[in-house]
Amino acid sequence: MKTVYGFQEMLQQNDTMHEMTVTQISGAATNCTLTNSEDRVPLVVLYSVVLIIGLPANIVTVYLTFLQVRRKNVLGIYLLSLSVCDLMYLCTLPMWADYVNMGHKWRWSSIACKVTGYFFFNNMYISIFLLCCISSDRYVAVVYAVESRGLRQQRPAVAVTMVIVLVVFMGHVPVFTMIEGNTVEGKCFEPGQSTLTVTGFNYARFIIGFLAPLFVLVVTNRAILASVQASTGLRPCQKERVRYLAIAVVILFLVCFAPYHIILLLRAVTFHIPKLQKTCDFEERIYSPYTISLGLSTLNSAINPILYVLSSDNIRKELRRGLKYLQWRATLQPRSTDSSQHKMHNSKNSSEVAATIPDVAKHGRGRVGV
Repeated sequence: MKTVYGFQEMLQQNDTMHEMTVTQISGAATNCTLTNSEDRVPLVVLYSVVLIIGLPANIVTVYLTFLQVRRKNVLGIYLLSLSVCDLMYLCTLPMWADYVNMGHKWRWSSIACKVTGYFFFNNMYISIFLLCCISSDRYVAVVYAVESRGLRQQRPAVAVTMVIVLVVFMGHVPVFTMIEGNTVEGKCFEPGQSTLTVTGFNYARFIIGFLAPLFVLVVTNRAILASVQASTGLRPCQKERVRYLAIAVVILFLVCFAPYHIILLLRAVTFHIPKLQKTCDFEERIYSPYTISLGLSTLNSAINPILYVLSSDNIRKELRRGLKYLQWRATLQPRSTDSSQHKMHNSKNSSEVAATIPDVAKHGRGRVGV
């Protein structure tokens, strides 16, 4: 009996040691030191350039697209929504730049971190889905130009935009409950230990938020390109512009969003490999690419106005009218200034002449008296 009891105690000790070892490994994986100072300068420069270019570009775009919305332009609905979405994100960019510049140390509260992260994730996926809407609308307008007359209305476009915004907003509400947003150690949404829920979320983001939209963009832009190339009513320069735009749309999407979503997919796949979960090697190697991929995703906010708005004939005409008006005002102001100065000069001369008349008359009278 003593032998049996001794064997049971030995098994219990082994189980306890195993549990302690697993806990230590899990804790080590959770507390991996992932801060890397090498990405500080490139990311701060990137965020600053995006903010300097994106902020005025999107403000001008909001005004121009609003004019198009007032003229019942369906595409203007999507472009206006995209610009407003980008502006909301650009307003949070200084906080991300400061976070990176401080060595990934969050200086504000946890709720500020969660709100900033919430806007970041919302901007990314609202932008992605709106880009699909823009390409789909252009596809219908070009490929089915005759059939779509009367069908492309602003109300369905507004309804689609509202559905996208509400679904994305509701889908990212869990951001406010994620432990990565608790800035106890000065970290804000840094990569943490993978869980089954996070892994499923990453798979969904890769498939629904990247792969499916990429398929839509490739199919619609390819059909637009084929339809335009087959058209006999367009000049070669117009066809060339459409071709460049179609290629640029897909390339921009891949540059901005492919690296980030590929890393999400890698994280999801490695969750099923226990060996990689027990060490920090994978997380340490992928940390710098992960932060850079987040920076690349911000390029979308600066390039969208240039690529999509300037590619619209109506908005380009609106922009040219605005520039001509400003040029006219600039040339009119010096003329009006010169005219007023000329009038003031004439008025001054008239006053001087009027003032000298009594003197002349006075001296004249004196001479007569002499």
